[in-house]
Formats: sequence, C-alpha cells, structure tokens
Amino acid sequence: MNRRPVLTWRSTGPDVPFPGRGDKHEMNRRQRIAGGLLLSAGALGLAVAILPAFPQPPAYHDFADQRRGLGVPNLFNVISNLPFLLVAWLGWRVPPRPGDDRPGNLPYTLLFLALAATGLGSAYYHLVPDNARLFWDRLPMSLGFAALVTTVIAERRPLHGPWLLLTLVGSGLASLLWWRYSARLGMENLLPYLAFQAWSLLTLIWLPLLFPSRDTPYLIGAVLLYGVALGAGQLDRFIFSWGGLVSGHTLKHLVAALALYQIVRLLRAAPRNGADLKIS
Repeated sequence: MNRRPVLTWRSTGPDVPFPGRGDKHEMNRRQRIAGGLLLSAGALGLAVAILPAFPQPPAYHDFADQRRGLGVPNLFNVISNLPFLLVAWLGWRVPPRPGDDRPGNLPYTLLFLALAATGLGSAYYHLVPDNARLFWDRLPMSLGFAALVTTVIAERRPLHGPWLLLTLVGSGLASLLWWRYSARLGMENLLPYLAFQAWSLLTLIWLPLLFPSRDTPYLIGAVLLYGVALGAGQLDRFIFSWGGLVSGHTLKHLVAALALYQIVRLLRAAPRNGADLKIS
C-alpha cells in the first residue's frame, strides 16, 4: 500500500511513494502547480520590465524610535532582532527523524542559517541605517525566502532536486545585486528585489491554499503573522506615537520572528513512523 510522504529533514525525492503517482490526475496536478509558479513569476518579471525604475526611498532609514541606550544607537530596533536568533536556534534543536541527516537537508539548513544571519544583519543595519548596510539586512532575508519557498514546493512535489533551491537562491541574490549595481550606475532600481519578495509571498499564500498539505495550517499562520509585521512596520510612527514605548518597526521584528516560529512548530509536528502530522 502506498503511503503519503512524511515531512522530514530530508527533502522528498522521486523514490518516495506518493498517492496516484504516474496517474493522469496527479500529473495534471503537478502541471498546474508548475504552471502557476511560472505564470506568477512571468507576470512579475514583465511588470519589472515595463515599470519605471524605483529607487530606495531615503526616508526608509528614518525610523520613529531612534533612542540610544546602553551606548547603542537605535537600541530597540537593534535588540528586537534577538528573537530571530532564538527562533533559528530552536529550529536547529528540532530532532530529525531516525536515519535522517539534518545537515543534508539544504532548504531547512539554509532557512535557519539565513534566519540567524537576518538577526545579525538587521542589527548591523539598525546601528547606522543606510543603503550599504541595508544590503546585509536584505541578503539573508532573500535567502530565507528562497529556502522556505523551496520546502513548500517540494512538499507538493511538482519539482524537486537541488537545482530548484539554487534557482531561487540565485534569483533572490541577483535581485539584490542588481539593486546595488544599478545604484552605482546612477539608475537605482529596487523593483527586481520587490518582485522576488512579492512572488515568494504570493507563492506561500496560493500554493498551500489551492494545494493543501500537512504544512498548510502552519504556513497560513506564518503568512498572516508576517502580514501583521509588515503592517506594523508601515505604521512605525503612528504606533510609536502611542506613548512612545515601542515603535511599529520594533513590533515588526518581534511579530516576524513569531511568524517564522510557525516553521519550527511545523517541524516539531513532523510525523514519526508514518503517523499523520499533528497540529499543535
């Protein structure tokens, strides 16, 4: 009897049984997923090609909470990155299934490495906010998005193999490098980076909803929390005006870390011995 693939530290591969494998319906399902991925990427790529260049707004670096404390400038926007390091550590502590080799799972390995690097890169940026330092904030974020999207696609198995991770990592990296290179050419354009982020978020929304799997509840929770985090960042000054205790950007860091903790919950709920995924 065929069994559904279990969510483990090791990426699923073509040798893992899958219901209806080789069946016409399953083939159509994979084609629809692959088609949706390519169509959304093509649409955003076309938008980048026809829209005028969009430079990084200088006002982005002007955060509401610029309080100095303990000799650290912008203290709260700096230390609020510590939860990213904590979540990365918790992710690495999730025990693998017997016989699995955690370092061999490139997407999850990269995801938690990128999450830790995001905490460090964001703290580095917030010490002295400018475009040069912002690159080191956004770089690990792009790698983390690439890794997470890879796991979501691989769970549904329309595509698999290390080339998928390498393609997404390369796309995210290229979008950031173009941002910095175009700035040196005097025609700064942030649109490729924004398009990659938008494609990643859209994929994390429509793929789990239209093609549910055992990771769907956790992914939807993560996306919803990340949406709250983005909203808090946009309301940075408005939130800080409520007594001046905490800014929207500080809350953005905290809620974004909570969003990524849902991936740790997902891995902790990974089935053992073929059991169904437990929602905890």
